[in-house]
Amino acid sequence: MGNQLRTFFLLGLLTVLIVLIGKAIGGSHGMVIALVIAALMNLGSYWFSDKIVLAMYGAQQVSEDEAPQLYAMVRELSQRAGLPMPKVCIIPTESPNAFATGRNPEHAVVAVTEGILRLLKPHELKGVLAHEIAHIKDRDILIGSIAATFAGAIMVLADMARWSAILGGAKSEDEEGGGVLGIVGTIVLSILAPLAALLIQMAISRSREYLADEEGAKLSGNPEFLASALEKLAYGAERIPMEEAKPATAHMFIVNPLTGGGILQLFSTHPPIEERIRRLRSMAF
Repeated sequence: MGNQLRTFFLLGLLTVLIVLIGKAIGGSHGMVIALVIAALMNLGSYWFSDKIVLAMYGAQQVSEDEAPQLYAMVRELSQRAGLPMPKVCIIPTESPNAFATGRNPEHAVVAVTEGILRLLKPHELKGVLAHEIAHIKDRDILIGSIAATFAGAIMVLADMARWSAILGGAKSEDEEGGGVLGIVGTIVLSILAPLAALLIQMAISRSREYLADEEGAKLSGNPEFLASALEKLAYGAERIPMEEAKPATAHMFIVNPLTGGGILQLFSTHPPIEERIRRLRSMAF
């Protein structure tokens, strides 16, 4: 029930953001159109957000014959968790990373990059896969996929609103809030809306990552498996950044695929790697 309420809360907040941007672009008519779009996205993101995210990264489903060791690990961990066998996909990039997606455990997908398969030892890869299976078991994958779809849409609409205001296409001056103040408000909204979408992602993602680390460690049988993997992934993701990574989907990966330090770390959708490793190594088995 907790995750269901969280999903509805997320959809509500992101729907409000989309409606506000629609009003900024086209006034009351734009607000109505945005509301219709938001309603369609609510349905579409539930049924198709996983396919959208997989397509964004060119993830290709593989068979057991094509990736026998990977399949065996996913099957073993899924059985331990009492879950159906998810689909397995490989992302064609050397940047080491992984994520899970899908609307429920019966329609789940575990995706790993080519880079992570080359970088990690088998027991470390097992720790990563256990983390992703934990996300599936806790039904985090739906809310993660929805957040990615909506955040991406908000960023596109925000760009449209900003250019609409700059080029004089914002709502006319005879509408309430029109004129210079309306244009300024539209520009401010176009800046703040993506930030708000990011904050929503952060609030959800950070606590869920800690929980998936803990449950994944128990599932794999040894917290050191994931701790060691995270150390390598932190270095590997920095050395070989994922050029195709999108801010809207960054929260779905086991480590942040976006590089950058300083103030960017304050807005990271992931907890600090060092703290995750410390927590794992403090677990008593």
